Amino acid sequence: MKERVRMLSLSRKIGESIIINDDVVCTVLEINGRIVRLGFEYPDTASVYRQELYVRIKEENKKSNQNVIDVSEAIHSLPKRRVGEK
Repeated sequence: MKERVRMLSLSRKIGESIIINDDVVCTVLEINGRIVRLGFEYPDTASVYRQELYVRIKEENKKSNQNVIDVSEAIHSLPKRRVGEK
């Protein structure tokens, strides 16, 4: 069952923060026109990626996993031979 995704829209001023899951703090550092700089404090165990990079990593992992499956299927389809048999 797929988890439901939610979006929360907030307004924050420079220096104001939001807290996510008790251990991620996102603070507005600077606003320059349409560009907003955010700062994140998060545990060492967390992984943080820009969305476009995260999508590329997921796509590459999916391709890599498919390659492993293809090689595994190719190996298993080879005829079985005994040691010393030509």
